[in-house]
Amino acid sequence: MFVKLMLLMSFFFTPAPKDVPKSIYNFKVEDLSGGQIDFAKYKGKKILIVNTASKCGYTPQYEALEKLYKKYSGKLVIIGFPANNFGAQEPGTNAEIETFCTKNYGVSFPMAAKISVKGENIDPLYLWLTKKKYNNFQDSEVKWNFQKYLIDEKGNLVNVWMSNVTPDAAEVVAAIEK
Repeated sequence: MFVKLMLLMSFFFTPAPKDVPKSIYNFKVEDLSGGQIDFAKYKGKKILIVNTASKCGYTPQYEALEKLYKKYSGKLVIIGFPANNFGAQEPGTNAEIETFCTKNYGVSFPMAAKISVKGENIDPLYLWLTKKKYNNFQDSEVKWNFQKYLIDEKGNLVNVWMSNVTPDAAEVVAAIEK
């Protein structure tokens, strides 16, 4: 009886799959200006996915992300995903976020429209990133802003770094250069 109750509870309290694609290359997401980011165009490159926020202690990581993006532009794309899931640290609209990123950090890498990276409204991309049954790598949980997910050139999730690991940390650079 207890097991049945737990299964029933998990059915009601686990986010629905929301049509989670099998491959990272099947994702298409809205960008900050209303256009589209099509992951299929990044086949053959590494992809670093980062959930971002404008009013976080980690916000200065935008600068290191931009430097990384420029340095490895031939083999790496960085995609920022603004999210307001932690401490209401991304309260702005897409237009306000775009202005903030450009004006303060010169961000030129693709930035998606604001999404939810956890909870019942989790975006399907983040469901893919955080559930082993989709990403075939590991289960994880987004614990704070500026958590990083690295996808290799073949579309496989290969690394996850917490917020306190900076984009220019030796382990991140080594994984990109690998």
